[in-house]
Amino acid sequence: MNPLWIIIPVLVVISASFGYFVRRFIAEQKMRSAEEASRKILEDTRKESEARKREAILEAKEEALKVKNELERESRDRRAELQRMERRLLQKEESLDKKVESLEHKEENLSRKETDLDRIKEEVSANLEKQRRELERLSGLSAEEARVFLLKNVEDEMQHEIALKIKEIETQAKEEADRRAREIVSLAIQRCAGDHVAEATVSVVALPNDEMKGRIIGREGRNIRALETLTGIDLIIDDTPEAVILSGFDPVRREVARIALEKLISDGRIHPARIEEMVEKAQKEVETTIRDEGERATFETGVHGLHPEVIKLLGRLKYRTSYGQNVLKHSIEVAHLAGIMAAELGADVALAKRGGLLHDLGKSVDHEVEGPHVTIGADLAKKYKESPQIIHIVAAHHNDVEPQSIEAVLVQAADAISAARPGARRETLETYIKRLEKLEHLADSFEGVEKAFAIQAGREIRVMVKPDKIDDLQAVRVSREIAKKIEEELEYPGQIKVTLIRETRVVDYAK
Repeated sequence: MNPLWIIIPVLVVISASFGYFVRRFIAEQKMRSAEEASRKILEDTRKESEARKREAILEAKEEALKVKNELERESRDRRAELQRMERRLLQKEESLDKKVESLEHKEENLSRKETDLDRIKEEVSANLEKQRRELERLSGLSAEEARVFLLKNVEDEMQHEIALKIKEIETQAKEEADRRAREIVSLAIQRCAGDHVAEATVSVVALPNDEMKGRIIGREGRNIRALETLTGIDLIIDDTPEAVILSGFDPVRREVARIALEKLISDGRIHPARIEEMVEKAQKEVETTIRDEGERATFETGVHGLHPEVIKLLGRLKYRTSYGQNVLKHSIEVAHLAGIMAAELGADVALAKRGGLLHDLGKSVDHEVEGPHVTIGADLAKKYKESPQIIHIVAAHHNDVEPQSIEAVLVQAADAISAARPGARRETLETYIKRLEKLEHLADSFEGVEKAFAIQAGREIRVMVKPDKIDDLQAVRVSREIAKKIEEELEYPGQIKVTLIRETRVVDYAK
């Protein structure tokens, strides 16, 4: 047997055993190192945990100490607050005790006063009853009868006072309305100042010499008869030197006759054929003038859309007068006045102007048509397709019918203003001057008055007095007496202001 086969297994076993023991030794070494590491880690962990535990305990102690300190501070504050509240409560309790004591005293006083009042009340009631019985005995009236009597007297007094108050309010309202109306009317008059020309029913034609009168009369009066027949106007040839008077109520015909006669005198050829030719030319000239005047009136007042015949009728008013007042100028002025007042009152300005311009339309033909000019004018307005409002204004401007619109009332007022203003009509001017003269004469009649002057259309009178006869105190008395005498003796619209002037002048000269 080969010894190698025995050695080899033995070597294998030995090497295996050696390897086993070596590995076991190494493993044991690792295990011991691991255990030591574990022990070290555990020891470190234990030390760290103990350190942390000590830190936590310290923090907890610090926190507990802090909480304890805060609780002690809060408790001290609470105790201090409770002490303050206790002191306040004690003070309030003392105050309440004092108030209760005071109230008890007041209640006692009130009780005594109530007792006294009850006693006084009983005495007063007894005295009143005694007085009532005595009054009933003296007056012969019972209490109920006296009450009814007193109530009736009070009611009568109250009714009287109420009536006075109502009258006062009505007076104030009227004064305010009058003041406002005067403002509007004065504004309208100030903004519309028209001219007025006094005309008559005759015209005068100047002649170059008195020989012309014979030529106008003609052989056996044929020229004058032809002229009167063609024009419808009477020629008055009297002793008036170098003048012929044309007389007639139709102003248009009178104007035609005047123009024709002036043309004949200028031409020098006066015979029936020439007279007829000149009258025809004069009629055409007057018709042109009438149309132009009518158009001028519509343009001046701003009234448009009138019928051509209405414009001609307006133009005819140029030759028509009423109480010496030219009717065309009067109609234009009424249109302006009515328009101004309508604008102030917020009414229809165009309607008021149109109604004012056409209100006297009937006077253009009242020599030819029977009836009052109001009715004639309304019929003409209706004939030429004017609006119902215009027809009503024309028919109502003299109160022949009751005015139904504010424009109709304004045209009435404007018509009165235009006709009544000083200088508009001859008769009104004379009355106006007489009133001013009477006003001055009345003031002059007082002793000590040197001179009186009526100014502002008679709305004020200025009285100059003699300073050596009337002093300042007497001046007040005299002015009051003058005003009182004016109220008693004169009739005037509105009011008159009395201004008394007392002036003393001392003059000296330095030489």
